[in-house]
Amino acid sequence: MTTFDFSPLFRSSIGFDSIPRLLDTARQTADRSDSYPPYNIEKTDDNTYRISIAVAGFSDDDLEVTAKEDTLVVRSKAQEVEDDGTYLYRGIAGRAFERKFQLADHIRVVGADLNNGLLHINLEREVPEELKPRSIEIKTSGANQLFGAAA
Repeated sequence: MTTFDFSPLFRSSIGFDSIPRLLDTARQTADRSDSYPPYNIEKTDDNTYRISIAVAGFSDDDLEVTAKEDTLVVRSKAQEVEDDGTYLYRGIAGRAFERKFQLADHIRVVGADLNNGLLHINLEREVPEELKPRSIEIKTSGANQLFGAAA
């Protein structure tokens, strides 16, 4: 197992202590290399995103989308298969799956819809007013005013 020392990154940054955990989770996920079902993540605007998951053959009753804290989880039930025919090749998967997505701070799920075999999950970044940039007034002290008046 390879470990990385992130301490040089923390010398000039504050509040990014979750990065090592996020990178470790990404590494573990990549090791599993589960590619079912395929999905896209798209940035639709400056503060909006869309996850599209290919779920052909699943109905909205077969799918469950849950958002808790900083994790979005998409689950399915296994499809019931009717074996009325003889298959020469069976490539359409109907197995159960669970796909997890880590969400950044202030990302919330706006909604989800199922259309033409694609589950679209819409996300939006909502930065609270107290976290938006604001101007800080600079005040001068009495000592600086004295030196300015004498000059």
